[in-house]
Amino acid sequence: MSHIFHRNPRQQLPTAVGGEGIYLIDSTGRRYLDASGGAAVSCLGHGHPRIIKAIQQQAQTLAYAHTSFFTTEVAEALANCLIEHAPAGLDQAYFVSGGSEAVEAALKLARQFFVETGEPDRQYFIARRQSYHGNTLGALAIGGNAWRREPFLPILVPGHHVSPCYPYRDQREDESAEQYAQRLADELEARIVELGAGKVAAFVAETVVGATAGALAPVGGYLQKIRAVCDKYGVLLILDEVMSGMGRTGYLYACEEDGVSPDILCIAKGLGAGYQPIGAMLASRRIYDAIVGGSGFFQHGHTYIGHAIACAAALEVQQVIADDHLLDNVRARGEQLRASLRARFADHPHVGDIRGRGLFVGVELVADRHSKEPFAPSRRLHARIKQLAMQRGLLCYPMGGTVDGQRGDHVLLAPPFICTEADIELIVALLGDAIDAAIAES
Repeated sequence: MSHIFHRNPRQQLPTAVGGEGIYLIDSTGRRYLDASGGAAVSCLGHGHPRIIKAIQQQAQTLAYAHTSFFTTEVAEALANCLIEHAPAGLDQAYFVSGGSEAVEAALKLARQFFVETGEPDRQYFIARRQSYHGNTLGALAIGGNAWRREPFLPILVPGHHVSPCYPYRDQREDESAEQYAQRLADELEARIVELGAGKVAAFVAETVVGATAGALAPVGGYLQKIRAVCDKYGVLLILDEVMSGMGRTGYLYACEEDGVSPDILCIAKGLGAGYQPIGAMLASRRIYDAIVGGSGFFQHGHTYIGHAIACAAALEVQQVIADDHLLDNVRARGEQLRASLRARFADHPHVGDIRGRGLFVGVELVADRHSKEPFAPSRRLHARIKQLAMQRGLLCYPMGGTVDGQRGDHVLLAPPFICTEADIELIVALLGDAIDAAIAES
């Protein structure tokens, strides 16, 4: 009997004992092609010698120093690296241990910014339905996924939500992409006015929606229009790139492709590539200066922020991505993956949409391709696809509740940046077989 409180205690899990490139290996010797990088984490695969060496060297030098007493050379170097390539205006990095912590830090910083600048009435945060920003209480409160929020609603601060940018389901046939983006921007503006223009602190959005909707990328012009609305009302723009950032979409920061700079940016997952738990909040110089020129103290913190070994791993990850020109491979293999999926499912009656950017790709499944009606939630199609894919030696990241938190199924793919052409074709073949087998079951 295991004494681990597993997230799904009724499920019997295989034991992972090793990793090699894009494969994980269990205790029976079975190999699994890691086509989702866990949860879009293992962007360099497993067992990378440079990352392991960097961790070993840092552990031998200095493992940990509390940030209330010291900074460290490796944390300073990582911050310099991230800010050097960050969207314009972002100037300061605050290191945490994961994505939920990064979002919590962003929410608290946004609130403190307005307290320190004489606008204490700014207390509301607006996010989007079908969003996910983490499982800590603050992040869950602003998240827009009904299933994740429902059990904890009595202890959550009330959230405010607007429509997602979901063209497959919500863009009208008589709307251009620009018109659709404008409609969504108008909806955000109306919600800000409804709540009180001087009471809204920030709008929070995933640049590319990950777990809840399956690599849902914004239409062209959407984020620019959202940025303009935020600027009009003095509302901060917080972009969550915990899943989509750090090269996953083919750009180091996903919002580069949209030509938008947020006031605060959250990153994690691929930042440390799974070799160490690390995340970061990047903040603008304007926000930083307000804190420094005000109380001089950010009223937030955790024991392991700025952990030296985690920073060393993340820094080496960034250097490997640059040295090996892996963003070029992400873009090339991402185009191949989407093209191969579209060819494999071209006439499939139950594949409604294939979408994404770079090696961040979603496949949405439907009971009827023409009406876009989803499968019955009771069928739990996404869970069965995951099981059948694992039986075939493929790890993918299916999820239910795609449409509204209850209905809908999708599969998220986020393979390592080191994938080859042959790897992509094998992923498509194995996934195609798993999807067909799951749907064929009555």
